[in-house]
Amino acid sequence: MTSPRTIRLSADDNVAIAIDLVNQGDTVSGLTARERILRGHKMAIEPIREGEPIRKFGQIIGFAKTHIAPGEWVHEHNVGLHDFERDYAFCVDAHDDDLLPPEMRATFEGYRRESGKTGTRNYLGILTSVNCSASVARFAAAEIERLGVLKDYPGIDGVVAIVHGTGCGHAAYGEGFDILRRTQWGYASHPNFAGVVMVGLGCEVFQIGRMKKEYGLEETDTFRTLTIQETGGTRKTVEAITAGIRDMLPIAARAKRETRPASELVLALQCGGSDGYSGLTANPALGVASDLLVRHGGTSILSETPEIYGAEHLLTRRAAAREVGEKLVSRIRWWEDYTARNGGEMNNNPSPGNKAGGLTTILEKSLGASAKGGRSTLRAVYEYAEQVKEHGFVYMDTPGYDPVAATGQVAGGANLIAFTTGRGSAFGAKPVPSLKLATNSDIYRRMQEDMDINCGDILDGVSLEQKGAEIFDTLLRVASGEHTKSEDLGYGDLEFVPWQVGAVM
Repeated sequence: MTSPRTIRLSADDNVAIAIDLVNQGDTVSGLTARERILRGHKMAIEPIREGEPIRKFGQIIGFAKTHIAPGEWVHEHNVGLHDFERDYAFCVDAHDDDLLPPEMRATFEGYRRESGKTGTRNYLGILTSVNCSASVARFAAAEIERLGVLKDYPGIDGVVAIVHGTGCGHAAYGEGFDILRRTQWGYASHPNFAGVVMVGLGCEVFQIGRMKKEYGLEETDTFRTLTIQETGGTRKTVEAITAGIRDMLPIAARAKRETRPASELVLALQCGGSDGYSGLTANPALGVASDLLVRHGGTSILSETPEIYGAEHLLTRRAAAREVGEKLVSRIRWWEDYTARNGGEMNNNPSPGNKAGGLTTILEKSLGASAKGGRSTLRAVYEYAEQVKEHGFVYMDTPGYDPVAATGQVAGGANLIAFTTGRGSAFGAKPVPSLKLATNSDIYRRMQEDMDINCGDILDGVSLEQKGAEIFDTLLRVASGEHTKSEDLGYGDLEFVPWQVGAVM
């Protein structure tokens, strides 16, 4: 009878991860399991005294709350967390990213825009300044669909209403307002939109006119704005938006895909519904793909600050300059204060689903999540929805909540998303295609209509390098127009969720 498979990730680890279900009494690597260990969960492989650190990935993920004997299940019931010193060792692992010469770099078929940026999709957008104009935007998008005018423009991916739940009831100045302004401008100028109509109510805090003035924006054939109050109510506003979109359709249709270098790709790295396999399969494989993109001159954005908490010392070591690493640490400190002010703590994460999948503490989750960033040097740290200007591997400060995090990355210029999941997240983010990577073969089989790539076969012998190359090649095809599963299912209309950081009044 074949023994259940387990894996020890580092010689320093005192736990192993169950690849297969381990039943009580099973012999695993010379040890007898004292209790049932679910797939993705941890088993002690040596005695761990009370108070001693639990080590996985060669790093501390928590501390024993009681004595743990070899063969015991290691999880919430016997693992706790408290503060401990981490060595940030700024820049010690920074290195040359070994960029390929331009003539050897990969290419894709994209839409070159007048702004100098390149799109991977060709949408028209109806953006809203405030929740009060959300219904009107959706009415207009539905009217475009009812009229059936898109059938005459097969080169246009669609008309999407980008609506949200904020825009008023908050301060007109300060951090929260600045975040919303950056987010709105990032979408309005995104290269995956060939044209945009922005609609407001008229009396909201987030005034379209103010944004136009602050960014020096002028109305053009592909950028128009209006408000419900000035236009004369709901029906007239729907008619005006519809007319504006119809005027833009022939302009958008003139855009054609052309061969562009992979250096113009900006990849958002995302994970959701993580499990005990995430840090073993999909996340490190995506890290290999991220490193490949960097070598080809492109950009990848790691984010979700609450989900790199406890692993930030691995990123500061890779910082290109001390100030880059120090900026990341300053955002960590901001989050510690932010959660404390709101009656929470950073270890409120992982979620119940994460824990059911084998993740015990935020440190364990973060160490697996940060693997999406590969090994490239960290070139810059951006605040939420800031325009990403550096090429290479960069970081953006966002919450861990996937729609909010992805919204910030897209606003920052991401034109591709790669999203890993072990529990089975359902996600898309128009106007940007989202590639879904399953961490285990079981969830891939059960949700095959949602998952693009199975990374579970890494546990069966496929190398991280092979899987990373598969992901990279698929990203190039998606950037060139190949649809992802989430696009075919129609995801992405409701996942625009700007970070509402300030007081709601």
